[in-house]
Amino acid sequence: MAAVYELYLIRHGVAEPRGDAWPDDAKRPLTERGVSRLRKGARSLARGGVRIDVILTSPLTRTRQTAEVVASAFDPKPPIVSVEALAPGGAQAAVMTELEKHVRRGHIAIVGHEPGIGELAARLAGMRHAMEFKKGAICRIDVETLPPRGAGMIRWFLTPKLLRGLRR
Repeated sequence: MAAVYELYLIRHGVAEPRGDAWPDDAKRPLTERGVSRLRKGARSLARGGVRIDVILTSPLTRTRQTAEVVASAFDPKPPIVSVEALAPGGAQAAVMTELEKHVRRGHIAIVGHEPGIGELAARLAGMRHAMEFKKGAICRIDVETLPPRGAGMIRWFLTPKLLRGLRR
């Protein structure tokens, strides 16, 4: 059991636009630019000493791809677990139940969508209003228990631009 659990909340990268080309929103993939930006950001995290034991992701294509890009930057590569509750409109209580299943892992990434990922971050940090996540943004929140029983501590929040700048 970890003394502190590090939760890394990640909004999926830049995806193809909604429209006739992607009538099923669940299947919209990341753009090449989205993949490239995520790869740079994930490498920056890995070089910076971040460790990830498991990645929980929404089952939608763009979040699954985001999880795969992030996982590929780490050695060893963390397993990816699809969590229905992280899909748009999913219940936060179900996300908390899923987190409890990973109590033996101290470094957990959670890949989701807006506004859900911002609402989850706010709940984990004990805030009243959702945090705004740009596509590809990452926030670290430390909590003492899984599921969290009180407000966690926001350790950092990186916009995609700041994250890419870390590589320099």
